[in-house]
Amino acid sequence: MCGIAGSLSTREARPRDVESTLVAITQRMETRGPDAGGMWIAPGRTVALGHRRLSIIDPLARSDQPMHSAEGRYTIVFNGEIYNYRELKAELAQKGRKFRTTGDTEVILAMFAEYGEEMPLRLRGMYAFGIWDAEQQKLFLARDPFGIKPLYYTLTNGHFYFASQVKALLAVPGVDMREEPAGHVGFFVWGSVPEPYTLYRGIHCLPSGSSMQVSRDGCTTPRRFASPVEEFSRYEPGDLPRSQEECYERVHAALEESVRMHEIADVPVAIFLSAGIDSAMITSLAAERTHDIETLTLGFDLQRGTENDETGLAARTAEDLGLPHFSEYIDQAMFAEHRERVREQMDQPTIDGVNVYFVSWLARQRGLKVALSGLGGDELFGGYPSFRQVPPIVRTLGIMGGIPGVGREWRVLTAPLMSRFTSPKYASLLEYGGTWGGAYLLRRGLFMPWELPEFLDTDLVRQGWRDLGSIEQMNALVKPLRRPPGAGEDQRDFLRVSALEMTYYMRTQLLRDADWAGMAHSVEIRVPFVDMGLVRQMAPLRASTYFPRKPKIAETLRKPLRPELLQRRKTGFNIPVREWMQATPQRGLRMWSRYVYETLSAPRPTVSHAHRLLGSAS
Repeated sequence: MCGIAGSLSTREARPRDVESTLVAITQRMETRGPDAGGMWIAPGRTVALGHRRLSIIDPLARSDQPMHSAEGRYTIVFNGEIYNYRELKAELAQKGRKFRTTGDTEVILAMFAEYGEEMPLRLRGMYAFGIWDAEQQKLFLARDPFGIKPLYYTLTNGHFYFASQVKALLAVPGVDMREEPAGHVGFFVWGSVPEPYTLYRGIHCLPSGSSMQVSRDGCTTPRRFASPVEEFSRYEPGDLPRSQEECYERVHAALEESVRMHEIADVPVAIFLSAGIDSAMITSLAAERTHDIETLTLGFDLQRGTENDETGLAARTAEDLGLPHFSEYIDQAMFAEHRERVREQMDQPTIDGVNVYFVSWLARQRGLKVALSGLGGDELFGGYPSFRQVPPIVRTLGIMGGIPGVGREWRVLTAPLMSRFTSPKYASLLEYGGTWGGAYLLRRGLFMPWELPEFLDTDLVRQGWRDLGSIEQMNALVKPLRRPPGAGEDQRDFLRVSALEMTYYMRTQLLRDADWAGMAHSVEIRVPFVDMGLVRQMAPLRASTYFPRKPKIAETLRKPLRPELLQRRKTGFNIPVREWMQATPQRGLRMWSRYVYETLSAPRPTVSHAHRLLGSAS
């Protein structure tokens, strides 16, 4: 896990001190890699690569970066982990390739030399990297299919720069910091900034599962090489399990393999254990092989003794499985102490992630660099209320899509009343509820688009919502999903909601929060449920009528979980931010979003108005 950066000067570039700019960029990412730092500038100074390293696999200096291939043609900076690197290394060794290290970075270099730009399709892991080809004079960038690892870029005054953080690229002289309408609107609609946008017009996110080429003639349009949702239907009818027993065996084998591969490291690995099924399943699967992996749980003083206090049940789960356990309570004073650092470390505005920040802090206090998380389990196994709520809304209100204007007129008529006494979303039921994208927006949206002119410029809102095209994109995402052979329509609905949750909530919020919050404390968070190898193995199983959704998925485990954990009402991993900020429960999340937005975004004409709104919400 690291911070990467680089630059390439195109033929239109003006003279510039590349070295000082790259130093400034990498310095802003020091917490991502406190163990080592390196920089390489090519002869002619047209290309430069920088790196900050968190040493986890082959922690010796021989694996420091930037790393050059043996023949000197390729140079790489890499952020992430490749979990199948040992298998790939053995394959390459049979082809005659030699290795100087025992890490995964050198394997990526050899894979690129062997397979070129098709190489990412063979990688199993989380990654973002840049590889300079001195012979072709091209820079190749790629990002993993789920977007677990971030990668941003800018083309400014003829200089192409990339880095692991948006804030790092703000060190580039002359970068266009004008408002990106889709980024600002996207944050208030979704609670995070959707890719490929940022808050700034001049800084872009390389989309997940995409690659791009950059040369002195400019950069290509990002090309998507992999999509997890496309894997949902990529199986043959003969791949479906023939019995419940076979299905459960295959589910267990796939999960056990993923957890085992995600434990690969040359440093100790911990597990973030809550009172939920997902992290408990990972803990149970890990306990099948070892009793040396530590489990960590976070508690909050205001929740002590309530149903939101996860420490007791988590401790009993760890005890049942024979694993060492450690927990810590966070109080309001500690939140106040860390509040400014949370804001500084949050690379892009988000309404979540504070809980991950503090549990990562706990890991670092324990001297740990790596932790496994249950993130992704709800999306894979159907654990969110959206799996029950969204399909009936679409079925019931779908007819309204054929009556133009009715939904909007209803919203205009009822919005003042709904906004005052209940959620504004109820006013938009007829307007949005009849499509999959619209119904999902109602379920996950923070603000409805029509609310935003209250505190954002009207033209910005109009442009941003149009550029996002959220509802159209969501409808297009789920449309190709076929009904599994022999299954009912509810099975396809399950896959549709899974696709939406993975692509929107998980990718642009949960995974990004895990990255910045973990890296704030130099802790690598690994997510065994968010894995392309696992998704491919699960595709025919999730299409089967035998597939167990939550909480029955726990029945596939060899080491069972406590009934009280399986029967526990889903509360999420809550942190009492709104109580600590003295906001009312009804308006706390919206107030927090405005606070985050104003403190992380550049000054704009609407700041004073937004601050006035912020004050009225407390």
